[in-house]
Amino acid sequence: MASTASEIIAFMVSISGWVLVSSTLPTDYWKVSTIDGTVITTATYWANLWKTCVTDSTGVSNCKDFPSMLALDGYIQACRGLMIAAVSLGFFGSIFALFGMKCTKVGGSDKAKAKIACLAGIVFILSGLCSMTGCSLYANKITTEFFDPLYVEQKYELGAALFIGWAGASLCIIGGVIFCFSISDNNKPPRMGYAYNGATSVLSSRTKYHGAEGDFKTTNPSKQFDKNAYV
Repeated sequence: MASTASEIIAFMVSISGWVLVSSTLPTDYWKVSTIDGTVITTATYWANLWKTCVTDSTGVSNCKDFPSMLALDGYIQACRGLMIAAVSLGFFGSIFALFGMKCTKVGGSDKAKAKIACLAGIVFILSGLCSMTGCSLYANKITTEFFDPLYVEQKYELGAALFIGWAGASLCIIGGVIFCFSISDNNKPPRMGYAYNGATSVLSSRTKYHGAEGDFKTTNPSKQFDKNAYV
Protein backbone atom coordinates (compact mmCIF):
# COMPACT_ATOMS: atom_id res chain seq x y z
CA MET A 1 0.00 0.00 0.00
CA ALA A 2 2.83 2.38 0.83
CA SER A 3 4.53 1.57 -2.47
CA THR A 4 1.35 2.36 -4.41
CA ALA A 5 0.96 5.70 -2.62
CA SER A 6 4.59 6.63 -3.28
CA GLU A 7 4.18 5.78 -6.97
CA ILE A 8 1.10 7.98 -7.24
CA ILE A 9 2.91 10.87 -5.55
CA ALA A 10 5.94 10.37 -7.81
CA PHE A 11 3.72 10.34 -10.89
CA MET A 12 1.96 13.58 -9.91
CA VAL A 13 5.23 15.34 -9.09
CA SER A 14 6.92 14.18 -12.30
CA ILE A 15 3.98 15.13 -14.51
CA SER A 16 3.80 18.57 -12.89
CA GLY A 17 7.50 19.08 -13.55
CA TRP A 18 7.16 17.91 -17.15
CA VAL A 19 4.29 20.35 -17.74
CA LEU A 20 6.39 23.22 -16.35
CA VAL A 21 9.36 22.24 -18.51
CA SER A 22 7.13 22.06 -21.58
CA SER A 23 5.69 25.51 -20.85
CA THR A 24 9.10 27.14 -20.96
CA LEU A 25 9.57 26.54 -24.71
CA PRO A 26 6.86 29.00 -25.87
CA THR A 27 7.38 31.38 -22.93
CA ASP A 28 8.53 34.82 -24.04
CA TYR A 29 10.68 36.08 -21.20
CA TRP A 30 13.85 34.03 -21.16
CA LYS A 31 15.81 37.24 -20.77
CA VAL A 32 14.50 40.76 -20.26
CA SER A 33 15.85 44.30 -20.11
CA THR A 34 14.11 47.61 -19.54
CA ILE A 35 14.93 51.21 -20.39
CA ASP A 36 13.42 53.51 -17.80
CA GLY A 37 12.51 57.14 -18.35
CA THR A 38 11.94 59.79 -15.75
CA VAL A 39 8.33 58.74 -15.13
CA ILE A 40 7.51 55.50 -16.98
CA THR A 41 9.29 52.60 -18.62
CA THR A 42 9.98 53.65 -22.18
CA ALA A 43 10.89 50.24 -23.64
CA THR A 44 11.22 46.61 -22.63
CA TYR A 45 13.52 44.27 -24.50
CA TRP A 46 12.99 40.55 -24.16
CA ALA A 47 13.97 37.39 -26.00
CA ASN A 48 13.50 33.63 -25.90
CA LEU A 49 14.83 30.68 -27.87
CA TRP A 50 12.98 31.63 -31.04
CA LYS A 51 12.81 35.43 -31.35
CA THR A 52 13.78 38.78 -29.88
CA CYS A 53 11.27 41.56 -29.24
CA VAL A 54 10.87 45.09 -27.94
CA THR A 55 7.76 46.54 -26.32
CA ASP A 56 7.28 50.30 -26.08
CA SER A 57 5.42 52.25 -23.43
CA THR A 58 2.12 51.96 -25.32
CA GLY A 59 2.22 48.14 -25.19
CA VAL A 60 3.00 47.62 -28.87
CA SER A 61 5.54 44.85 -29.47
CA ASN A 62 7.83 44.48 -32.43
CA CYS A 63 9.39 41.04 -32.78
CA LYS A 64 12.03 39.59 -35.03
CA ASP A 65 12.45 35.87 -35.49
CA PHE A 66 15.92 34.44 -35.64
CA PRO A 67 16.67 34.27 -39.38
CA SER A 68 18.64 31.04 -39.58
CA MET A 69 19.22 28.15 -37.21
CA LEU A 70 22.77 27.65 -38.46
CA ALA A 71 23.58 31.32 -37.90
CA LEU A 72 22.51 31.24 -34.25
CA ASP A 73 24.86 31.39 -31.32
CA GLY A 74 26.01 28.02 -30.05
CA TYR A 75 24.40 28.38 -26.62
CA ILE A 76 20.95 28.99 -28.14
CA GLN A 77 21.23 25.90 -30.32
CA ALA A 78 22.36 23.86 -27.32
CA CYS A 79 19.48 25.16 -25.19
CA ARG A 80 16.97 24.33 -27.91
CA GLY A 81 18.26 20.78 -28.19
CA LEU A 82 18.33 20.24 -24.42
CA MET A 83 14.83 21.59 -23.83
CA ILE A 84 13.34 19.57 -26.70
CA ALA A 85 15.11 16.48 -25.35
CA ALA A 86 13.71 17.20 -21.87
CA VAL A 87 10.16 17.44 -23.20
CA SER A 88 10.54 14.25 -25.25
CA LEU A 89 12.03 12.28 -22.35
CA GLY A 90 9.28 13.47 -20.04
CA PHE A 91 6.66 12.24 -22.51
CA PHE A 92 8.15 8.76 -22.70
CA GLY A 93 8.69 8.74 -18.93
CA SER A 94 4.99 9.40 -18.33
CA ILE A 95 4.06 6.46 -20.59
CA PHE A 96 6.48 4.14 -18.79
CA ALA A 97 5.12 5.33 -15.45
CA LEU A 98 1.54 4.46 -16.46
CA PHE A 99 2.63 0.93 -17.37
CA GLY A 100 4.77 0.50 -14.26
CA MET A 101 2.41 1.74 -11.54
CA LYS A 102 0.70 -0.88 -9.38
CA CYS A 103 -2.67 0.86 -9.62
CA THR A 104 -2.90 0.18 -13.37
CA LYS A 105 -3.95 -3.09 -14.97
CA VAL A 106 -1.27 -3.17 -17.67
CA GLY A 107 2.41 -3.98 -17.51
CA GLY A 108 2.46 -7.64 -16.47
CA SER A 109 3.45 -9.01 -13.08
CA ASP A 110 4.43 -6.93 -10.07
CA LYS A 111 8.12 -7.66 -10.66
CA ALA A 112 7.93 -6.51 -14.28
CA LYS A 113 5.92 -3.42 -13.31
CA ALA A 114 8.55 -2.53 -10.70
CA LYS A 115 11.28 -2.60 -13.36
CA ILE A 116 9.19 -0.43 -15.70
CA ALA A 117 8.55 2.06 -12.88
CA CYS A 118 12.28 2.24 -12.17
CA LEU A 119 12.92 2.85 -15.89
CA ALA A 120 10.34 5.66 -15.80
CA GLY A 121 12.19 7.19 -12.87
CA ILE A 122 15.49 7.13 -14.74
CA VAL A 123 13.88 8.76 -17.79
CA PHE A 124 12.34 11.50 -15.64
CA ILE A 125 15.70 12.15 -14.00
CA LEU A 126 17.33 12.51 -17.42
CA SER A 127 14.54 14.87 -18.47
CA GLY A 128 15.12 17.03 -15.40
CA LEU A 129 18.87 17.08 -15.96
CA CYS A 130 18.42 18.17 -19.59
CA SER A 131 16.10 20.99 -18.56
CA MET A 132 18.37 22.03 -15.70
CA THR A 133 21.40 22.10 -17.99
CA GLY A 134 19.63 24.07 -20.72
CA CYS A 135 18.31 26.74 -18.36
CA SER A 136 21.62 27.00 -16.51
CA LEU A 137 23.54 27.37 -19.77
CA TYR A 138 21.27 30.20 -20.89
CA ALA A 139 21.47 31.89 -17.49
CA ASN A 140 25.25 31.61 -17.44
CA LYS A 141 25.44 33.46 -20.77
CA ILE A 142 23.20 36.24 -19.43
CA THR A 143 25.14 36.71 -16.20
CA THR A 144 28.49 36.58 -17.98
CA GLU A 145 27.49 39.39 -20.34
CA PHE A 146 25.86 41.39 -17.54
CA PHE A 147 28.95 41.46 -15.30
CA ASP A 148 31.43 41.89 -18.15
CA PRO A 149 32.61 45.53 -18.10
CA LEU A 150 33.84 45.26 -21.69
CA TYR A 151 30.44 44.17 -23.04
CA VAL A 152 28.90 47.34 -24.51
CA GLU A 153 25.72 45.93 -26.10
CA GLN A 154 22.30 45.60 -24.51
CA LYS A 155 22.51 43.78 -21.18
CA TYR A 156 19.73 41.48 -20.04
CA GLU A 157 18.57 39.94 -16.80
CA LEU A 158 17.13 36.54 -15.99
CA GLY A 159 13.57 36.04 -17.23
CA ALA A 160 10.65 34.17 -15.73
CA ALA A 161 11.03 31.22 -18.09
CA LEU A 162 14.35 30.25 -16.52
CA PHE A 163 12.86 30.02 -13.05
CA ILE A 164 9.94 27.97 -14.38
CA GLY A 165 12.39 25.64 -16.11
CA TRP A 166 14.46 25.21 -12.95
CA ALA A 167 11.34 24.45 -10.90
CA GLY A 168 10.09 21.92 -13.47
CA ALA A 169 13.49 20.25 -13.66
CA SER A 170 13.62 19.91 -9.88
CA LEU A 171 10.18 18.30 -9.78
CA CYS A 172 11.13 15.84 -12.53
CA ILE A 173 14.26 14.81 -10.68
CA ILE A 174 12.42 14.42 -7.35
CA GLY A 175 9.66 12.36 -8.95
CA GLY A 176 12.18 10.19 -10.78
CA VAL A 177 14.09 9.48 -7.57
CA ILE A 178 10.87 8.41 -5.83
CA PHE A 179 10.09 6.08 -8.73
CA CYS A 180 13.54 4.51 -8.48
CA PHE A 181 13.21 3.94 -4.73
CA SER A 182 9.78 2.36 -5.17
CA ILE A 183 11.41 -0.75 -6.68
CA SER A 184 13.02 -1.53 -3.31
CA ASP A 185 9.58 -1.74 -1.69
CA ASN A 186 8.41 -4.16 -4.37
CA ASN A 187 11.41 -6.46 -3.84
CA LYS A 188 10.78 -6.99 -0.13
CA PRO A 189 9.90 -10.65 0.61
CA PRO A 190 6.34 -11.18 1.84
CA ARG A 191 5.80 -12.03 5.49
CA MET A 192 5.20 -15.72 6.23
CA GLY A 193 2.17 -16.61 8.30
CA TYR A 194 2.37 -19.29 10.99
CA ALA A 195 -0.66 -21.04 12.51
CA TYR A 196 -0.66 -21.46 16.30
CA ASN A 197 -2.35 -24.64 17.43
CA GLY A 198 -2.02 -23.99 21.14
CA ALA A 199 -0.12 -25.86 23.85
CA THR A 200 -1.07 -29.49 24.54
CA SER A 201 -2.17 -29.99 28.14
CA VAL A 202 -0.68 -32.66 30.39
CA LEU A 203 -4.05 -34.31 30.93
CA SER A 204 -4.70 -34.72 27.23
CA SER A 205 -1.22 -36.15 26.71
CA ARG A 206 -1.76 -38.69 29.49
CA THR A 207 -5.13 -39.64 28.04
CA LYS A 208 -3.54 -40.24 24.68
CA TYR A 209 -0.81 -42.34 26.31
CA HIS A 210 -3.20 -44.54 28.21
CA GLY A 211 -5.42 -44.94 25.20
CA ALA A 212 -2.47 -46.06 23.14
CA GLU A 213 -1.39 -48.50 25.86
CA GLY A 214 -4.87 -50.03 25.99
CA ASP A 215 -4.86 -50.51 22.25
CA PHE A 216 -1.50 -52.21 22.49
CA LYS A 217 -2.77 -54.63 25.11
CA THR A 218 -5.79 -55.66 23.06
CA THR A 219 -3.56 -56.63 20.21
CA ASN A 220 -1.56 -59.11 22.38
CA PRO A 221 -3.01 -62.46 23.49
CA SER A 222 -4.61 -62.19 26.95
CA LYS A 223 -3.00 -65.30 28.37
CA GLN A 224 -0.75 -68.18 27.41
CA PHE A 225 -1.99 -71.70 28.35
CA ASP A 226 0.15 -74.85 28.29
CA LYS A 227 -1.08 -78.38 27.71
CA ASN A 228 -1.36 -79.20 31.48
CA ALA A 229 -4.25 -76.74 31.88
CA TYR A 230 -6.62 -79.13 30.15
CA VAL A 231 -5.73 -82.22 32.16
